Amino acid sequence: MKELKLFINTAATVTILFLLTQSLNGQSLRGVVTDHEGNPLQGASVSITGTYLGVHTKTDGTYQIRGLPEGHHQLRFSFTGYEALTISFRMKRDTVINASLEAMAVMTGDVVISATRAGDDTPLAYTNVTGELLEKLNNGQDLPYLLALTPSFVETSEAGNGIGYTSLRIRGTDASRINVTIDGIPLNDPESQQVFWVDLPDLASSVDNIQVQRGAGTSSNGAGAFGASVHIQTKGIEREPFAEINSSAGSFGTFRNNISAGTGLLNDRLAFQMRFSDIRSQGYIERTGSDHQSAFISGLYRSGKSLLKANLILGREKTGIGWWGVPEEMLETDRRYNPAGEYTDDNGTVKYYDNESDNYTQNHLQLSYSRKLKSSLSFHSAFHYTRGKGYYEEFKEDEPYSDYGLPQAGLPGPEIITSDLVRRKWMSNDFYGLIYNISHKGDRISADLGGGTNLYSGDHFGRIIWMRYAGMTDKDHEWYFNNGRKFESSFYGKLTWSMAEDISLFGDLQYRYINYDLSGNDDDLKNIGQVHSYNFFNPKAGVFMNLSSNQEAWLSFSVANREPTRTDFKEASGDDEATPMPERLFDTELGYNLTNPGHSLSVNLYAMIYSDQLVPTGELSNVGYPVMTNVKDSYRLGAEVTAGFIVSELLSFDMTLTVSSNKIKDFTEYYTDYNTGDWSAEYKSRKLGRVDIAYSPSLIATGIMHFKVLPSLGIDLTGKYVGKQYFDNTMNSDRMLDPYFVSNVIAGFSPGIKSIKDLSVQLTVNNIFNARYENNAYGGNWFEDGVEKSWAYYFPQAGTNFMLKIGLKF
Repeated sequence: MKELKLFINTAATVTILFLLTQSLNGQSLRGVVTDHEGNPLQGASVSITGTYLGVHTKTDGTYQIRGLPEGHHQLRFSFTGYEALTISFRMKRDTVINASLEAMAVMTGDVVISATRAGDDTPLAYTNVTGELLEKLNNGQDLPYLLALTPSFVETSEAGNGIGYTSLRIRGTDASRINVTIDGIPLNDPESQQVFWVDLPDLASSVDNIQVQRGAGTSSNGAGAFGASVHIQTKGIEREPFAEINSSAGSFGTFRNNISAGTGLLNDRLAFQMRFSDIRSQGYIERTGSDHQSAFISGLYRSGKSLLKANLILGREKTGIGWWGVPEEMLETDRRYNPAGEYTDDNGTVKYYDNESDNYTQNHLQLSYSRKLKSSLSFHSAFHYTRGKGYYEEFKEDEPYSDYGLPQAGLPGPEIITSDLVRRKWMSNDFYGLIYNISHKGDRISADLGGGTNLYSGDHFGRIIWMRYAGMTDKDHEWYFNNGRKFESSFYGKLTWSMAEDISLFGDLQYRYINYDLSGNDDDLKNIGQVHSYNFFNPKAGVFMNLSSNQEAWLSFSVANREPTRTDFKEASGDDEATPMPERLFDTELGYNLTNPGHSLSVNLYAMIYSDQLVPTGELSNVGYPVMTNVKDSYRLGAEVTAGFIVSELLSFDMTLTVSSNKIKDFTEYYTDYNTGDWSAEYKSRKLGRVDIAYSPSLIATGIMHFKVLPSLGIDLTGKYVGKQYFDNTMNSDRMLDPYFVSNVIAGFSPGIKSIKDLSVQLTVNNIFNARYENNAYGGNWFEDGVEKSWAYYFPQAGTNFMLKIGLKF
């Protein structure tokens, strides 16, 4: 791995030096972009197809692209709410090309989305992932694996093949601190503050594009971003009727089938679209199989200046439990070993409970209304409701009756104080709310005012469905029940002011109120009742500068606040001193972009300074959540580099590199030391000083090389390197994930057949070099007579595996 790191660092340095020393040669292309009435369109995108050259129009609709070589080119114009226009031309000398764009029959953009997304002149770090790339990568894996090539990104999978329970980290920030919206509507579960992608199987098949923001970002709705945000835009309504079928099959008994269809626009007013998916996989890790179904149904009605749209997202999953991981001692002998459901029968034979599984249904209803009040003023609102219910079932061996509030069995013979049993831990929740936004887009000023109110109620309870020695215990005995109610309301104002032709200022002010009321007993019969309220003020400001037609720079400063999760509160219940405090982030971002016809470069420097950051201790709760603790002072400092080359029409290359330092300034570890003479325990502490934050690799690099073998045949070779990372905050090498490098290859073939709109065949081979690696782990330590001991569980990922996909569109 040292050689690989040296290669990556050298390649990155050479790349940056090459790009920075390139001179901008060629001709100048300029013009003006207007609507069909001749009004200038500010902010319209103008790009040269097949190059990195592209600009946005100024307040008067004008644009200029320098450095365009002689020859044939295609010029593409696009603007939200208007039909895209492509013009072919030949460049011989300085050229003028004007364009007039026609308004779309169906609005595909959403003002609510623009209020949560970064615009082209927003001084923040972000990456736009196109629908074309998502379609290429989508073989049924969850979204974290489809976003794996974005900067500073680490994806994880419990089953080892990207299907089932998956998660993500960005800049070392875990999923509970990453704000996720879909069409501007909050998607994070309010209690855990996470998105469980397993509940949204094959969502990517209904997604048009995704914007991944790093840092505090522009999140306005739902849980505040505390390190990153992911904004998903679903596919718009197609004008013409269509039907589409996609089927994938591959390793580990994986099958994905989906069908999509749409009516097209009926009478210029009404349209419907739907998608149904079925995904099944045995998983790489034993008994982590997935049986998932989902549907996405969308309807739209437009009348004059108004638009009404409804989305219904349905999801059902049954997934084998894999969150315990693989014990360290089993990694070398059986990497696919899964301890979940293991027990010993009366004959001493090791067996596994056959329904050790997670079962959950989650349905989303989203109703959006938009109205254009004036040419520069529009209003949007959305109501959302999410209903979730399900359980995980597990076999437990020799469980004490007292742990379930039960008397002993009372059977004849020796006193029975334990019993084997099967239990289900349930969740039933309702999440609903209203978000709204009014937007103004003027010649020099763009402004948004909006807010949202959300209410969540979630029940957690456990039932025993079988006992070996039940005695007088009723079937479905409920041994615990608790409820969490969370109310949230927020208001925001955003402003972008073009103070000069090439300089714009950005401001964003948000107030957020949270009230969380937790009541009842948890599974250990402890009362966890508590109430918490927070008032947060989250300001952001920045400046964006166009240095030239192909260079731009930005600087921003943001403050973000975040409340603890339900698990954070629950773990500290009954101990006021251990009650977690809210976190605060001060985020500074400094960026630079350079684009030339054949290459591009983006550099972003960031400084994320935390107060009372909640960091993982390395341990997990009994349902797989990380146990957290506040640290007073910590930081993440880093540089993100994104570069691209177009070597020729047949070969192009894109790469990302993140180098960072992620530190707790002065960490004190608390631990238990056992005296092996009488096994008495003493609680101790030791100062470790400056240490790495857990799960925060200092080096992440990705690359994708595209070969256009034939007009209808393309091959993509991807690679990803993730440096070492500790999974607690002690920097002990016994609790560390080794660096890993994994590479995939994708071959896509699209023969043109006149009777079919589109036919595609794609073969994906993952981990082509059969790397043995783990991308996640947890663990901890204890002491015996002053000597430190370690325990750890890992999540191994699959070796070489493949997926074959066939798609038809009519």
